[in-house]
Amino acid sequence: MKILIAPGAFKRSLSASAAAQAIQRGLERSGIEAELYLLPIADGGNGTLDAFLANGGERICMIVNDPLGRSVESAYGLLNVDGGQTAVIEMALASGMELLRPDEYDPLRASTYGTGELLAAALEAGARRFIIGVGGSATVDGGAGCLQALGVRLLDENGAKLPAGIGGGDLNRVRTIDAAALDNRWRECEVIIASDVDNPMLGEQGAAAVFGPQKGASPDDVRVLDGSLRHFFTLVRDQIGVDVLNVRGGGAAGALSAGLMAFIGGRIESGIDLLLAHNHFDDLLKDADLIITGEGQIDEQTVQGKGPIGVARRGREYGVPTVAIVGGLNADDVLLHEAGISAVLPIVTGPMTLDEALVRADELLERTALRLGYMLQLNRSIN
Repeated sequence: MKILIAPGAFKRSLSASAAAQAIQRGLERSGIEAELYLLPIADGGNGTLDAFLANGGERICMIVNDPLGRSVESAYGLLNVDGGQTAVIEMALASGMELLRPDEYDPLRASTYGTGELLAAALEAGARRFIIGVGGSATVDGGAGCLQALGVRLLDENGAKLPAGIGGGDLNRVRTIDAAALDNRWRECEVIIASDVDNPMLGEQGAAAVFGPQKGASPDDVRVLDGSLRHFFTLVRDQIGVDVLNVRGGGAAGALSAGLMAFIGGRIESGIDLLLAHNHFDDLLKDADLIITGEGQIDEQTVQGKGPIGVARRGREYGVPTVAIVGGLNADDVLLHEAGISAVLPIVTGPMTLDEALVRADELLERTALRLGYMLQLNRSIN
């Protein structure tokens, strides 16, 4: 039996790699006779850089600004393809929620400036193809901070330059956008936005309304942020000549996606599909018997195309069933089955708090994989 172990990260507890190793340990403890292949996944969010570098490349560490303007150690990657000209940027490593304590969440202040610093450094290092994972952001700034780090000048009503690293609450102060200092080398670059959402920038399904509350936005903040994004990208349309106000997927990462589209020619692609292609997932599927995937929470967003569903759909094309091991389940079982997941196994086996589950995630995941190994052997003995 050949089993592909391809989980995503269990947020706030386990990286995708650590999750894969826990599943491996559980299966091995069960005594199952199987070849186990570990393929940690990511769909543009947390763990994207590590997942791409698993197939080779260089991780380059540097200090950037976190969402609140403090120094933080971050990194980008140069893959061992195209002569090192493909860079992977995981915006969560510079502008992500996991860099903040819950009491620090503030999308009115949080900025993508650090993500722009990573992009600028990778460009300077020779990259000309960029894969930018945009999941896990703490921001709703339309990418304004990122653009400032790339050389775009944002001016107020008096013609004064706004300070570097503005947040979503500052967008209404912008009156003039000066992109003259944007590096001309971006015109030579291919910029791919690895995203798993197709939300528009504005409105009830937009960046502020859907994702703002997760980042600490109150109902009043949501209204401010939605209006601020409309103001900023109306200026982009009128002054830069690029209209991304209604583009599909423009709301990803607090509308960072829209900013990248407007200024450096970004285009959206499925993050999980990009990763699976890079790691030659289909080649491994050809003689596989089972896929085990998973993540911290499978919910309605998962069904829209996040990592586990991308893996399951690819498996279904090859007739390989997929089992998902998850921290929590909040999605319709029929929808999951129709999307290609044959079974879902939650790791929590009794009453416990979320904090306890997070602390014990490694143990609980291993125990669930152990039970799965026993069930697989039972199935083989029956048949």
